[in-house]
Amino acid sequence: MKNLFPTSLSGRSWTIIFASFIVLLTTLGILLFEGSKHTVAMTLDGKKMVVNTHAVTIKELLDELDVPLTSKDYLYPRASTKVRDDLNVVWKQANMVHIVKDNEKKTIWTTADTVAELLKEQKIVLKEHDQISPNPQTAIENKMNVKLNIALHLTYVDGGKSQKVWSTSTTVADFLTQQGIKLNELDRVEPSLTDKITENGVVNVIRVEKVTDVVEEPVQFAVVTKKDEKLQKGQEKVIAPGKQGRVSRQYDVVLENGREVSRKLINEQNILQKQDKIVAVGTKDLALQVSRGEAPNGQEFYVTATAYTAYCNGCSGHTATGLNLRANPNMKVIAVDPRIIPLGSKVYVEGYGYAVAADTGGAIKGYIVDLLMPSHADAYRWGRKKVKITVLN
Repeated sequence: MKNLFPTSLSGRSWTIIFASFIVLLTTLGILLFEGSKHTVAMTLDGKKMVVNTHAVTIKELLDELDVPLTSKDYLYPRASTKVRDDLNVVWKQANMVHIVKDNEKKTIWTTADTVAELLKEQKIVLKEHDQISPNPQTAIENKMNVKLNIALHLTYVDGGKSQKVWSTSTTVADFLTQQGIKLNELDRVEPSLTDKITENGVVNVIRVEKVTDVVEEPVQFAVVTKKDEKLQKGQEKVIAPGKQGRVSRQYDVVLENGREVSRKLINEQNILQKQDKIVAVGTKDLALQVSRGEAPNGQEFYVTATAYTAYCNGCSGHTATGLNLRANPNMKVIAVDPRIIPLGSKVYVEGYGYAVAADTGGAIKGYIVDLLMPSHADAYRWGRKKVKITVLN
């Protein structure tokens, strides 16, 4: 061996040669190590980079780069994929987002970049009148709150005037505030202020006011009857005419949408006293008493006799002398021509009996009389016949 190396090399030279050899081996090892790495293109949360790695899988590669991979993150290809040259790896970290929809909160994880992408991801479609905060172009941030107010179509009636609107309010009270509707002290709302707004619902604002109304009203008089023995039965005589009174009444009136719904009397004052009507009613019996077997004495002649009732067509129910036939249907009364038989005369009619000549008629001319019957059937049975009549003295 000694012949292989010059004998002139000193110990220091040997040391240098040995060190150089070691450096050469190390360099070759490093070159060999680096040359065996895979070149991978990566996009981490939107940032692009190229890395060289000895990692066997994408999971190992991310661990090398201290990337906090979770199951909710987006990763392509999947974590178990083996690393190779020219591999493209995309990782996007998931963010926690709170979606509040009509006061109902839902927490999700998403890798969407903007609120608009989040809505698309969650299959949420906004209509024209819906509201969202923040706006759809806003970038997603971790623990962000996205508030959605879905608009409902409804009708509101204010004081009887109807209008159709869209609203994102949740309660009736919120809706009134949103519409700028102010309630007065007595006003009321249907449904109540705490009720929730419903699709195609109706919010009815009833305007209520209380007013005072003072009116003068008539007071009807009463009819007072008094028996009078001097008047024949069926006759009536007004002793004192009635007179209406007047009274002033004060009311509390409640109006709803301008229409009166209640009226309460709170004060009353007489202005003019009423005067009752007083009517005398006759009680004197018209029937004439004739002794048995005694024939009536007086002027006798024959007449044509027909019959009528107190309810005949065109009849008022009162005779020409003021007798009330309807109140006394069994009264014995005949209608006469006063030129032949004076009114008030007592008569005896063959087949009819004693009666008083107390009525007249347009068709009663000359020797014709009309006999009062208690019913239509009795009048039909009498018919028309010629009878003897005696005008009593």
